Amino acid sequence: MKYRMLLFAFLFSGSVYSQNSIENAPAELIYGRKDGMALTMFVQSPKKSPNGKGIIVVESGNWKSSYERALRFFKASKTYTDKGYTVFTVLPGSQPRYTIPDQIADLQRAVRFIRYNAKVYEIDPGHIGIMGFSSGGHLSLAVATAGERIDSVATDPVDRVSSRVQAAAVFFPPTDFLNFGRQNAVPGINRAALILTGVYAAFDFKVWNDTTRSYVPVTDEGKKLAIAKQVSPLYSISPDDPPVMIIHGDKDFLVPLQQSESMIKKLEEAKVPNQLIIKKGGGHGWKNMEEDEANFINWFDKYLK
Repeated sequence: MKYRMLLFAFLFSGSVYSQNSIENAPAELIYGRKDGMALTMFVQSPKKSPNGKGIIVVESGNWKSSYERALRFFKASKTYTDKGYTVFTVLPGSQPRYTIPDQIADLQRAVRFIRYNAKVYEIDPGHIGIMGFSSGGHLSLAVATAGERIDSVATDPVDRVSSRVQAAAVFFPPTDFLNFGRQNAVPGINRAALILTGVYAAFDFKVWNDTTRSYVPVTDEGKKLAIAKQVSPLYSISPDDPPVMIIHGDKDFLVPLQQSESMIKKLEEAKVPNQLIIKKGGGHGWKNMEEDEANFINWFDKYLK
């Protein structure tokens, strides 16, 4: 019997539009390249009173990144720039082409790129926060709890700097793919559920094959579970992790509140500063979320000192 890995249509899903289809679109900045393609982000600097701190907004819904959605984040980021923060709206690789481990690696590259170019953006390289919604929240926490692996001999100097962030604040994130909605589930991945919810490609993990010189799907169930655990932030928590704030609705039927409660419990055990705000009656998103997002400003003000 396989455990139910219920996965869900995340908030902010939508169509992808090319830059040329949107008038007066802001310029994109390339933070990396892979497979002959560019990885891009938007940068917004405060018009007055910059505080020298940066916030990365992870643009992801259903583990898909979208240029059109990024523009919505771009407009909403005024909440942060008005408080003096420089905002980096980052688009990682997207399923169905790229899986979750690929996307986490993209975001780590983005953190390194921003830190390496901190002087250009007039921010302190030691004061970078990260935030996201739903799958963007998951990816944010995956970056925040990732172990430090600096390649001191990398050809690209960007890859020789740290990918650590100093604070995280997220909405309704998946955090534990081994126990999604219940504890002590029987190991296994429900392929049908992943297909039904449109996220199968994000979990179609692949590895490099030296013989064929290509990436091939992981078929061994044990290896799949090992990777699913590896990309679950809950299992990567350590005492040196940055402070984490989570806001989650108690009526969220897509990402169970249990995901955030379990994360907070582990953070408490590791003595990592944390806060969980439970939105009464809140589902997977609600009206006037910008009012709740004001808590993120206070969190970053407190911990990006």
